[in-house]
Amino acid sequence: MSHDLFEAARAAMEKAHAPYSRFPVGAALRTEDGRVFAGCNIENASFPEGWCAETTALGHYVMGGGGRITEIAVVAEKMDRITPCGGCRQRLAEFAGPEAKLHLCDGNGVVETLTMADILPLGFRGDDLK
Repeated sequence: MSHDLFEAARAAMEKAHAPYSRFPVGAALRTEDGRVFAGCNIENASFPEGWCAETTALGHYVMGGGGRITEIAVVAEKMDRITPCGGCRQRLAEFAGPEAKLHLCDGNGVVETLTMADILPLGFRGDDLK
Protein backbone atom coordinates (compact mmCIF):
# COMPACT_ATOMS: atom_id res chain seq x y z
CA MET A 1 0.00 0.00 0.00
CA SER A 2 2.91 2.38 0.62
CA HIS A 3 4.01 2.19 -3.03
CA ASP A 4 1.04 4.26 -4.20
CA LEU A 5 1.88 6.88 -1.58
CA PHE A 6 5.47 6.93 -2.87
CA GLU A 7 4.14 7.39 -6.43
CA ALA A 8 2.01 10.35 -5.30
CA ALA A 9 5.03 11.92 -3.58
CA ARG A 10 7.24 11.35 -6.63
CA ALA A 11 4.62 12.87 -8.95
CA ALA A 12 4.43 15.92 -6.65
CA MET A 13 8.24 16.20 -6.62
CA GLU A 14 8.14 16.52 -10.43
CA LYS A 15 6.14 19.75 -9.96
CA ALA A 16 8.53 21.33 -7.43
CA HIS A 17 9.56 24.94 -7.93
CA ALA A 18 13.17 24.81 -6.73
CA PRO A 19 15.20 27.11 -9.00
CA TYR A 20 17.51 28.29 -6.19
CA SER A 21 18.38 25.11 -4.30
CA ARG A 22 17.81 22.80 -7.26
CA PHE A 23 16.60 20.30 -4.65
CA PRO A 24 13.07 19.11 -5.56
CA VAL A 25 11.14 17.30 -2.85
CA GLY A 26 7.73 15.63 -2.84
CA ALA A 27 5.55 14.44 0.02
CA ALA A 28 2.26 12.59 0.26
CA LEU A 29 -0.05 11.98 3.22
CA ARG A 30 -2.72 9.31 3.62
CA THR A 31 -5.66 9.71 5.97
CA GLU A 32 -7.31 6.84 7.81
CA ASP A 33 -10.17 6.90 5.28
CA GLY A 34 -7.70 6.38 2.40
CA ARG A 35 -7.53 9.87 0.91
CA VAL A 36 -4.11 11.00 -0.34
CA PHE A 37 -2.82 14.58 -0.36
CA ALA A 38 0.48 15.46 -2.02
CA GLY A 39 2.72 18.49 -2.23
CA CYS A 40 6.07 19.76 -3.43
CA ASN A 41 8.55 22.32 -2.17
CA ILE A 42 8.08 25.85 -3.52
CA GLU A 43 10.90 28.39 -3.38
CA ASN A 44 10.89 32.09 -4.17
CA ALA A 45 13.43 34.83 -4.88
CA SER A 46 13.89 35.64 -1.18
CA PHE A 47 15.52 32.22 -0.76
CA PRO A 48 15.54 30.43 1.65
CA GLU A 49 11.98 31.62 2.20
CA GLY A 50 9.40 29.35 0.65
CA TRP A 51 7.85 26.19 1.93
CA CYS A 52 8.55 22.51 2.15
CA ALA A 53 6.76 19.69 0.34
CA GLU A 54 5.22 18.48 3.60
CA THR A 55 3.78 21.96 4.23
CA THR A 56 2.21 22.04 0.77
CA ALA A 57 0.72 18.57 1.29
CA LEU A 58 -0.65 19.64 4.68
CA GLY A 59 -2.26 22.69 3.07
CA HIS A 60 -4.09 20.45 0.57
CA TYR A 61 -5.02 18.09 3.41
CA VAL A 62 -6.52 20.84 5.59
CA MET A 63 -8.40 22.34 2.63
CA GLY A 64 -9.64 18.83 1.77
CA GLY A 65 -11.25 18.36 5.16
CA GLY A 66 -8.43 16.86 7.19
CA GLY A 67 -8.79 13.66 9.19
CA ARG A 68 -6.24 11.50 10.97
CA ILE A 69 -3.00 11.01 9.02
CA THR A 70 -1.84 7.39 9.12
CA GLU A 71 1.02 7.39 6.59
CA ILE A 72 3.48 9.86 5.11
CA ALA A 73 5.95 9.42 2.25
CA VAL A 74 8.80 11.81 1.44
CA VAL A 75 11.10 11.67 -1.59
CA ALA A 76 13.86 13.92 -2.93
CA GLU A 77 15.41 13.78 -6.37
CA LYS A 78 18.98 14.16 -5.07
CA MET A 79 18.89 12.39 -1.70
CA ASP A 80 18.02 8.91 -0.55
CA ARG A 81 16.08 8.53 2.69
CA ILE A 82 15.19 12.19 3.07
CA THR A 83 13.39 13.00 6.31
CA PRO A 84 11.13 15.97 7.04
CA CYS A 85 12.94 19.00 8.48
CA GLY A 86 12.39 19.87 12.13
CA GLY A 87 9.60 22.35 11.43
CA CYS A 88 7.75 19.88 9.21
CA ARG A 89 8.09 17.15 11.81
CA GLN A 90 6.21 19.38 14.22
CA ARG A 91 3.65 20.38 11.56
CA LEU A 92 3.01 16.72 10.72
CA ALA A 93 2.71 15.81 14.41
CA GLU A 94 -0.21 18.23 14.69
CA PHE A 95 -2.30 15.87 12.52
CA ALA A 96 -0.52 12.50 12.70
CA GLY A 97 -0.22 10.52 15.91
CA PRO A 98 3.04 9.05 17.15
CA GLU A 99 2.15 5.70 15.53
CA ALA A 100 1.75 7.18 12.01
CA LYS A 101 4.14 5.58 9.53
CA LEU A 102 6.76 7.71 7.81
CA HIS A 103 8.15 6.19 4.60
CA LEU A 104 11.59 7.45 3.59
CA CYS A 105 12.06 7.00 -0.14
CA ASP A 106 14.70 7.04 -2.83
CA GLY A 107 13.92 7.42 -6.52
CA ASN A 108 12.58 3.86 -6.77
CA GLY A 109 10.43 3.49 -3.69
CA VAL A 110 10.36 3.12 0.07
CA VAL A 111 13.75 2.30 1.61
CA GLU A 112 12.89 2.66 5.31
CA THR A 113 9.76 3.06 7.39
CA LEU A 114 9.76 4.80 10.77
CA THR A 115 7.02 6.24 12.96
CA MET A 116 6.41 9.84 13.88
CA ALA A 117 7.48 8.90 17.43
CA ASP A 118 10.84 7.77 16.02
CA ILE A 119 11.59 11.13 14.40
CA LEU A 120 9.93 13.48 16.90
CA PRO A 121 9.94 11.73 20.28
CA LEU A 122 9.42 14.87 22.39
CA GLY A 123 7.42 17.09 20.05
CA PHE A 124 4.78 19.52 21.24
CA ARG A 125 1.22 18.19 21.29
CA GLY A 126 -1.87 20.36 21.35
CA ASP A 127 -2.77 18.90 24.76
CA ASP A 128 0.51 20.32 26.10
CA LEU A 129 -0.79 23.85 25.53
CA LYS A 130 -3.97 23.54 27.59
